[in-house]
Amino acid sequence: MPRRFLLAALLALVPALVFAQIPEAPPRAEGEGPYERLVLRGGTLIDGTGAPPIGPVDIVVEGNRIVQISTVGYPGVAIRDEDRPEGGDREVDISGMYVLPGLVDMHGHMGGEAQGTPAEYVFKLWMGHGITTIRDPSCGNGLAFCLEHKAKSAANEITAPRIEAYAAFGMGSEKPIATPEDAREWVRWLAAQGADGIKFFGAPPEIMAAALDEAGKQGLGTAMHHAQMAVTRWNVLDSATHGLTTMEHWYGLPEALFTDRIVQHYPVDYNYLDEQHRFGEAGRLWAQAAPPGSPRWNIVMDSLLALDFTLVPTFNIYEASRDLMRTVRAEWHDTYTLPALWEFFRPSRRAHGSYWFYWTTEEEVAWRDNYRRWMQFVNEYKNRGGRVATGSDSGYIYQTYGFGYVRELELLREAGFHPLEVLWSATLKGAEALGRDDEIGTVEVGKKADFAIVEANPLANLKVLYGTGAIKLDDATGEVTRVGGVRYTIKDGILYDAPALRADVRRIVEAAKAEAGIPAGPMPVTTD
Repeated sequence: MPRRFLLAALLALVPALVFAQIPEAPPRAEGEGPYERLVLRGGTLIDGTGAPPIGPVDIVVEGNRIVQISTVGYPGVAIRDEDRPEGGDREVDISGMYVLPGLVDMHGHMGGEAQGTPAEYVFKLWMGHGITTIRDPSCGNGLAFCLEHKAKSAANEITAPRIEAYAAFGMGSEKPIATPEDAREWVRWLAAQGADGIKFFGAPPEIMAAALDEAGKQGLGTAMHHAQMAVTRWNVLDSATHGLTTMEHWYGLPEALFTDRIVQHYPVDYNYLDEQHRFGEAGRLWAQAAPPGSPRWNIVMDSLLALDFTLVPTFNIYEASRDLMRTVRAEWHDTYTLPALWEFFRPSRRAHGSYWFYWTTEEEVAWRDNYRRWMQFVNEYKNRGGRVATGSDSGYIYQTYGFGYVRELELLREAGFHPLEVLWSATLKGAEALGRDDEIGTVEVGKKADFAIVEANPLANLKVLYGTGAIKLDDATGEVTRVGGVRYTIKDGILYDAPALRADVRRIVEAAKAEAGIPAGPMPVTTD
């Protein structure tokens, strides 16, 4: 294929990469503050540095900055008023609650018309789960939309996380990117628009090298989904060596671990545009890579560590591949998943990630084996000092915004992360990868006042971060109850009632169901 056509072909082969325009987020009608002085009283702090919990503490916020963190007593002992910071114009009693830094989603698409997901729905699900910063990898609703909402969120004109805008490589270009100089020219143009970074899928090696080099010169972050259509010539080692800052998912990593082949073992009838072919064979890829502890395994691991490279695994987005029935019947779908999004999830020859044409036990077993090797690499990378950040890629493959992010935390735990390491990945490591750790990612004096405050201990049970909470038997009453759920989300010192945000989402879903004539209850999996 002529090089001038390769990039266009790659983009065309990633279904639903660019969505049609969706309604803009409405002006902010939620949240209190920021205040001259906001005092959070008596919580237990998990500060995001990997340190263990400490409490009770009082946290003082002035405007959008943390100005004081004070231990004010001891567990089980009454707090003396004289030990506490002076009051403010707003005080919140968070006794018994846990305070985390605002969560960072490193792979947060802002929805789209193809999925029927308006911005308000997506943003409130994120904020209702304590997610205060997202990176949109590819600006799928268009660069103008992405940058507009980035600016509005920064000014707190809308109820939304702060947004890091990573445009898809070539987006908005008036001509094909056919030469290294074309790539450099486009990167310079993108930087001038105010974008934060670039999302790549693949391009000829000389064009990738030029684009990454220019991105570094322009101070842009970079991310890459190493699409199968280009990975034989450019895997994750190539990308990292030339300056890529983060890799998405795991494509390109097993290929870097090949020792007895260059091309993965595609069946002879394989067609990349057949989504079950694409994802079914992806589930057999790690079995073709060098095993843990082998020389090639260690060469790749050591090389990425030396380059201070960041992994964003997004384990959750492929979970249906290893257990379709569980993922389809997740309890939040009935009240939080929009009918249009549900339809997008269901088997379809046209919708990206809707590849359940006839998903079998054999496919799931292969994917479970895939996960074991993939998780082993990611956990070892973390243990050896590598940076692993949390991303969800929600809006695909039965993963609903917010809920998919919490599921990612559970899967990091399954991979071997201690719960404190999970939250480290979800906060500080994402902030570091964005180059924003001087402002966000930990609860420290001088940083922005971003918090997720939850009513139960997430270290004991990450499920308490779900908007639906966690199921628990109340031994005193014999009743089955729900515990947890984020109680308050604070972004830039503005206090949001997280349950109210989630209630807004439920109303949006109820209205959409009523309009579509869909009765309350379980969403239909089939048409019969």
